[in-house]
Amino acid sequence: MELDAEDHENTQETSDFSFEKSFHGKKKVRKGTKKKKSHKKTKDLNEPNTSNNLGNSQSESQSESQKEIKDLKEQMDEKVENVIKEDKKEEDLIEIKDDNKEIKENENKEGKKVEEEKKEEVKVDEQKIVEEKKEEKIEENKEKAEEVKNNNEKQKEEENKENKNTEENKDKNGNDKEKEEEKPKEEQNLKTNDESKKEEKEQKPEEDKNKKPSQPEGPKKISEFDLINQDPYLKNFEWAIKRRNEHFKNLLHQIESNEKSLENFSNSYQNMGLHVLPNGDIKYREYAPGARGIALFGEFNNWNRDQYWAKRDQYGFWELIIPNEDGKPRIKHKTKVKCNVVLNNGQWADRNPIWIEYLYQNTQSLIFDGVFWNPEEKYVWKYPKKHMPRPRSLRIYEAHVGMSSFYPKITTYKDFAENILPRIKKLGYTAVQLMAIMHHANYASFGYHVNNFFAISSLFGTPEELMELIDKAHEMGLFMIMDIVHSHASSNVDDGFNNWDGTDYLYFHGGKMGHHSLWDSRLFNYSSYETLRFLLSNCAYYSEKFRFDGFRFDGITSILYRNHGIRYSFSGDYKEYFSDNFDEDGGVYLMLANKLLHQINPEVITIAEDVSGMPGLCLTVEQGGFGFDYRLNMSVSDKWIQLLKEYKDENWNMGNLIFTLTNRRYNEKHVGYCESHDQSIVGDKTIAMWLFDKEMYWNMSCNSPETIIISRGMSLHKLIRMITFALGGEAYLCFMGNEFGHPEWVDFPRPGNGFSYAHCRRRWDLCDNKNLRYKYLYNWDVAMNKLDDVFNFISSPFQYVSLKHEDDKIVVFEKGDLLFIFNFHPNKSFENYKIGTKWGTRHKIVLDSDEFRFFGKGRLEYGHDHFFPIINEGWNNRPNQFNL
Repeated sequence: MELDAEDHENTQETSDFSFEKSFHGKKKVRKGTKKKKSHKKTKDLNEPNTSNNLGNSQSESQSESQKEIKDLKEQMDEKVENVIKEDKKEEDLIEIKDDNKEIKENENKEGKKVEEEKKEEVKVDEQKIVEEKKEEKIEENKEKAEEVKNNNEKQKEEENKENKNTEENKDKNGNDKEKEEEKPKEEQNLKTNDESKKEEKEQKPEEDKNKKPSQPEGPKKISEFDLINQDPYLKNFEWAIKRRNEHFKNLLHQIESNEKSLENFSNSYQNMGLHVLPNGDIKYREYAPGARGIALFGEFNNWNRDQYWAKRDQYGFWELIIPNEDGKPRIKHKTKVKCNVVLNNGQWADRNPIWIEYLYQNTQSLIFDGVFWNPEEKYVWKYPKKHMPRPRSLRIYEAHVGMSSFYPKITTYKDFAENILPRIKKLGYTAVQLMAIMHHANYASFGYHVNNFFAISSLFGTPEELMELIDKAHEMGLFMIMDIVHSHASSNVDDGFNNWDGTDYLYFHGGKMGHHSLWDSRLFNYSSYETLRFLLSNCAYYSEKFRFDGFRFDGITSILYRNHGIRYSFSGDYKEYFSDNFDEDGGVYLMLANKLLHQINPEVITIAEDVSGMPGLCLTVEQGGFGFDYRLNMSVSDKWIQLLKEYKDENWNMGNLIFTLTNRRYNEKHVGYCESHDQSIVGDKTIAMWLFDKEMYWNMSCNSPETIIISRGMSLHKLIRMITFALGGEAYLCFMGNEFGHPEWVDFPRPGNGFSYAHCRRRWDLCDNKNLRYKYLYNWDVAMNKLDDVFNFISSPFQYVSLKHEDDKIVVFEKGDLLFIFNFHPNKSFENYKIGTKWGTRHKIVLDSDEFRFFGKGRLEYGHDHFFPIINEGWNNRPNQFNL
């Protein structure tokens, strides 16, 4: 709901407030007080107190205050006698006497009671009067002053001129009086002379007089790390955080000493592998300390394995030069190359160069062969900047290039750029996360079993075509994020680099420690200097060469723990994060990767996928963290699947749902999502399929009957997405097609399904067909993104849940500058439902899932064109309320 400023006849402010100002610039009136027009004369009455606040001496404050009171007495024609006496040596006292009978007769009953109470209170301890009735007398003085103004307009004008001159003399500190007058009455420094006396006794030295009142001090710092200051329960593990940081600093120092800088270390992709020298020679360089010999061969030399042999240095690096041919490279562009590696047992084996940048699949053997990629014309970037700036609001569209077409086939980078990028832009997402970019021989692995880390997937096209895709995305204003897999590598030997030199410990841990038992893949040795060179260079390669703006680090739980999270359920006990199970080498690698990527591109966004809940992932290294910008809020999608599988929607527990949506670490940004690719992989179903089931096949036509299942499913699909969108994190993610309720599941071609592509594509035809109800869910997704464009609430740090009603199934919360109200009840609507709110201004609906354009009934149309009046009384721990 949008909140609108209330009738501004009660304030000095203009009525054409912006949305935000109607919240924050609005004057607030305390419950039980009258709303009056704000005039400068109101402030004049209290100026003696204001001058005290500005640092005048005590005697000056006393004389000026008495003079002001005396002036008021004259203005009232001696009808009111209000004498304020002060004495430094006596206890503070305020004694106000009203002698005018006419005023007493005109005062309402409440005023008379107040005066009677005052007379009785004079008899008791005077100090107690000051303490208990201070605020009441301030309000009384304000009301009396305003009465005087209403009865003496001519005298006001004259006094106004005099007070303006007086104000110039009083405001010694140069404060802006206009700004002071515009402050809400609650916030003005209206003090009695007794209060001023107390302040002056405790007044600070002269140099502090002009300083603004300081904010209340936060929790006392107990550590050099913000991580611990924000979460004191981590104090017991400060030793572990210090040790981790010292490890990081020492390793960084070692790299900078050896390589001059971290960036220079990560530029190794420029001299490892195959590279053309200025004279046309080709240099090949590889790290393989376990090999006895390496030769390069391929189409360029008729597959002669025994012609070009490399030389080994003392560190295990192999290097050879293939001389040019008439000043041009002897190896032609797009021709196949291989390595003949003499293993440590003396056998010869054909291998692909580890740092190869492109591969083709052999149609006969089905093995991928390395390809020398050296086009004469390099791609010329059209978007002027190397990287996109961070979006104001991060709304990610997760996409897989290969399965992005309507047709049952593998789609190309070109097709994606021409057909899918415009869809994403039209939907309103600000970022695209591309999966399966790194080369993987097994298409069905979804891109997570990487064989060749420096080669893009040739299944979708060429490096230049991927560059063009990213270039077009940048021209559309889309932030490009790459799904990077550094948690493990494919165990494939023929296509990848497992057992490349005859050992099982090249870049990997040897023995059992180097194998992931669930993924059937190899695990990196993050303590190895050359493994760090390899992985950090891989980060730099995709950031520099392909201009990816951000990186989602996949499966880092496997990096952080020695058991890789296999068959282990994290309970949240902090001992789990700082035990011997923690792989400090892996953690330090992630810290280095984040430091490097933020050095290369300060606008980069790094996202961690971790199921353990490791504290500090999204804090900087200096704060005691790992340096990520966001972490995936993985529990939310699991919660939705659990609710859909195990419970009827009428039995959903609102408190438990809201707890899951909001249960995240303070000051660490999260990406919320209802479902990603994980939830729709074969064996599971999309949320839409859980909601509609078989009726998706028969009753999604606009001409078919609206069954209970379709009606309820459409409603819940919208509510699930919006409440996750608004409350699940500081960013949002949607897997392609799920925005319009994509049916069924994802199933890549494999022997079990006859190598079918039927479920490995996106049914864009469903949302494009105006005769089908998918269009309503599509419209809702567009509206959600547009709402965030206008109000920027997702990234707001402010959120407050005021209601989780189990019987009514009502959820109410504030996020940013919006108020959200959800009704999850399956068959119950409400009228005049009391809603608590932070804002004391009128409210209006700005988005409603019951609108006709979203397959609704239009039952709340009134609230789109009319405001809901506010009631300045508390409700559900909020200061105001209204009826919806």
